[in-house]
Amino acid sequence: MSPRDSLPRIEMDVIACERCARLRAYCRTVARERRAAFRDQDYWGLPVPGFGDPGAWLLIVGLAPAAHGGNRTGRVFTGDKSGDWLYGELHRQGIASRPDSVSRDDGMTLKGAYITAALRCAPPGNRPLPVEAERCREYLIREMRALRGVRVRLALGRIAFDAIGKARRALGLPDPQPKALFGHGLHSKLPEGGWLLSSYHPSQQNTSTGVLTPSMWHEVFDTAVRLRDRV
Repeated sequence: MSPRDSLPRIEMDVIACERCARLRAYCRTVARERRAAFRDQDYWGLPVPGFGDPGAWLLIVGLAPAAHGGNRTGRVFTGDKSGDWLYGELHRQGIASRPDSVSRDDGMTLKGAYITAALRCAPPGNRPLPVEAERCREYLIREMRALRGVRVRLALGRIAFDAIGKARRALGLPDPQPKALFGHGLHSKLPEGGWLLSSYHPSQQNTSTGVLTPSMWHEVFDTAVRLRDRV
């Protein structure tokens, strides 16, 4: 593996990224103005790298850091309700060392999973522009190349699902046949081995309206564990 594709090098490159002026301006503004509940905290305000176990069997891909979540704490899915759902479930599965992820220095460790996102900066209104997703895709491609032990790729939301597909094609990997479809709990066997699994995103909008329920969420991760051991 090229040193350029080592996870520490990718993390450095993500944090230093300035490719998208709109996103960087928004993240800096949020970090400067802050939400009232976090007025006494220093926001991260930089692009947010992936986090987890380099030997992961499970790759989890979300949309982007939340403006007052990852953009505040500096860790993906940390400091917001979506993170409570994700890390709580990973702890239930014995993957996360604790059920809550609150900051970069809270001692959280993952065994068997790596968490990343299609975009590394919080987009205004959670709506990235297509060109921003394209500029950011290189980091997911490099992470997928570096994470050689992954057996299950879990896409949280349609944007993450599409990002995985485009990254796979950039890596020269064939599409599943029949074509993989996005839908909660759907999974497809990948031609080179392993699985692509999709889920609704644990956004507050989805979880507060019942689009995504706790039982649905548990089942997706139970499925991931079952798929891990299937050839």
